Amino acid sequence: MKAANRSEGTKKKPVTLRLRERGTKKVHVFKGWKEIVNAPENRPSWMPEKINKPFVKKEKIETLE
Repeated sequence: MKAANRSEGTKKKPVTLRLRERGTKKVHVFKGWKEIVNAPENRPSWMPEKINKPFVKKEKIETLE
């Protein structure tokens, strides 16, 4: 979620995020993007009215050789 929020991906053109699982040879592949949405009604006073919301969809798991 953090990587998707920091990326420049959009819903029409998501970025591919590849995260390696620590201690293994597995690489988790995700598609991620962020959208600007309205903040919740019970937001704190310091939070702006519009916020970035990350979206992530898991694609597959790859194994390194």
